[in-house]
Amino acid sequence: MKKTCILLLAIIASNFLSGQNIELPAAQKTGGMPLMEALANRATVRAFDSTELSIQQLSNLLWASFGVNRADGKRTAPSANNKQEMEIYVLLKSGSYLYDALNNKLNLITTEDLRSQAATQRFAEAPVQLIFVADLAKRGGDSEASLRTANIDCGYISQNTYLFCTSEGLVTGARGSFNRDVLIPKLNLRPEQKILLAHSVGYQKK
Repeated sequence: MKKTCILLLAIIASNFLSGQNIELPAAQKTGGMPLMEALANRATVRAFDSTELSIQQLSNLLWASFGVNRADGKRTAPSANNKQEMEIYVLLKSGSYLYDALNNKLNLITTEDLRSQAATQRFAEAPVQLIFVADLAKRGGDSEASLRTANIDCGYISQNTYLFCTSEGLVTGARGSFNRDVLIPKLNLRPEQKILLAHSVGYQKK
């Protein structure tokens, strides 16, 4: 049994490093810092250590941010009329991925490391860059009302990200400044897909 577990972990690690689709381990949904402590300690950080997150931490982060938490497919953050228009793109050293919450996996978009395009210099060393994208087609079209609603939904996810990182001993910083002109074509985004926010995630630089 021990050898089987070691082999499984090795396969997961290999997939994580190889730039292919990444099958995430099941998120750990118990434990963590009490909510009131997390709120008391929540903060934006702008100086990151380059230490990588484990694949388990990455799975937990994505699930907490906008994962599936009910059998009917609803999520850890609300979305108006349950349109679930928000998508999380995950930029890692091994490549750039789209988070598939229903199947708990990362689908490879490109093997190119785009993290530097998602961060200003102060945020650039963070090992994980999350890009929050609104697919306005799911809200009925690219209209001002759809975009306004998507921005509200994005805010819920952002707060989940902050609280998870605080609870986990990680740090994060959200911002609206990133290289849209590069990220839009590199991530294969359609015109109705709008990048709303970026989150750098990692350990605080000492």
